[in-house]
Amino acid sequence: MTDSQPDRLALLEARLEQAERRLAAAEDQIALWRIVASYGPAVDSGSAEITAQLWTEEGVYDTYPVVLNGRDALRGMVNGERHQSLIHSGAAHLMGLPHIVVDGDRAVVTNYSQLVLSAPDQNGYRIWRTGSNRWEFTRTDEGWKVTHRWNRQLDGTDEGRDLLARAVESEA
Repeated sequence: MTDSQPDRLALLEARLEQAERRLAAAEDQIALWRIVASYGPAVDSGSAEITAQLWTEEGVYDTYPVVLNGRDALRGMVNGERHQSLIHSGAAHLMGLPHIVVDGDRAVVTNYSQLVLSAPDQNGYRIWRTGSNRWEFTRTDEGWKVTHRWNRQLDGTDEGRDLLARAVESEA
């Protein structure tokens, strides 16, 4: 073994460790993206259990003025008369591209969302509401789970804009 071989081996090990860290970070980003992207299809198909499983057992969905605490409340929302009426008359929960920040076993995702409803009288669809969302996640033995989601309407009030500002201010 020459003097340069240990240096090469150390360099190779360092590069491998760096690649593993980058791959793990990319896998986290994709996993979080997939969870946010799966919310719309889950609720629009009426899949209450799949929706509930996105959250921790005690997870919170705060969609002012309603606050849902825990998986049972999420199941109840999806199976509830109001939601069932929406999806049976034509509804689509559209999720915008997520802004993702991962910090160890915690993550914050910020995105836009729209609820689009069928409008047969207009031969098409209409946007019923547009909101901003802050999702907080924790890594569990089952993978990433939502601990808290805030949804605020972008209706000219401060709350919706404040959620968005929190995402971009952390990068300034």
